[in-house]
Amino acid sequence: MKTVRDILKNKKSEIWSVVPKAMVFDALALMGEKEIGALMVIDEKGKVAGIISERDYARKIILVGKTSKETPVEQIMTPASQMYTVKPDTTVDDCMVLITGKKIRHIPVFEGEKFLGIISIGDIVKSIIAEQETLIEHLSNYIAGKYV
Repeated sequence: MKTVRDILKNKKSEIWSVVPKAMVFDALALMGEKEIGALMVIDEKGKVAGIISERDYARKIILVGKTSKETPVEQIMTPASQMYTVKPDTTVDDCMVLITGKKIRHIPVFEGEKFLGIISIGDIVKSIIAEQETLIEHLSNYIAGKYV
């Protein structure tokens, strides 16, 4: 069974982040530039302070009449203490349960206190599809008699 570690191996190793005092507009610009849906919020000491996503922007800026150019990320981010996280040995199936059960799209990965990266619902779905395609190929080969 595939794990988060397997997903991280296949992802780009760059981790994009902003500081808590950054303006939401700047965080959105970085997300747009990098074509990602969430950023880690890391303080000046290198400690994870939280996570900010496009969903945070939609629900905590637009819907309440704030402006992204005047609101710091720390006001709308999900603080580290409230983040749902996984470990590298967490299975892909367990990630799918977490994402669907908690209605989230991005999961930070930690090994102890060390932040390793973020996986998204897209990463999880791709992993599941790849695993199913491999299974289908093996079953097709078995049925066709290629394993005799």
